[in-house]
Amino acid sequence: MHIKIFTTGGSIDKIYSTQASDFVVGAPQIGTLLREANVNLSYEIVPLLQKDSLHITADERQMLVERVRDCPERHILITHGTDTMAASGQALRSVPDKVIVLTGAMQPAAFKAGDAALNAGVALAALQLLPPGVYIAMSGRVFRADGARKNPASDQFEPL
Repeated sequence: MHIKIFTTGGSIDKIYSTQASDFVVGAPQIGTLLREANVNLSYEIVPLLQKDSLHITADERQMLVERVRDCPERHILITHGTDTMAASGQALRSVPDKVIVLTGAMQPAAFKAGDAALNAGVALAALQLLPPGVYIAMSGRVFRADGARKNPASDQFEPL
């Protein structure tokens, strides 16, 4: 199994910018997470966007759908910001015959006590086990993309 990983930014990729005196979306962190976890799977990382998901446009979301649809791989992992992850998951439902899992983090991957590594691990396991469809792997759980939402009060994903 070869996994295509598309990155779009979000908190998982945030780093502290001394110039901005704030956290900004940096380079994709999924490769570092996978190397540190000694993951033994074949994968390719393709950066698509480098932005907060609140700033993803309809055209960019459509580009994501087209890139997923057009890639030959059947197993797709997408790192994504949590605020609009469910919206991108809904858009990806038009892609047939692929296992697509979106994941991200409430805290940057660079944070030692964050959720990024767990979410990436759950997403990789889901890719290997689930039938074709679109899923969200967050908060230690796997949801159908049309059956989950982010609860900002608890900083977790939950079923609808």
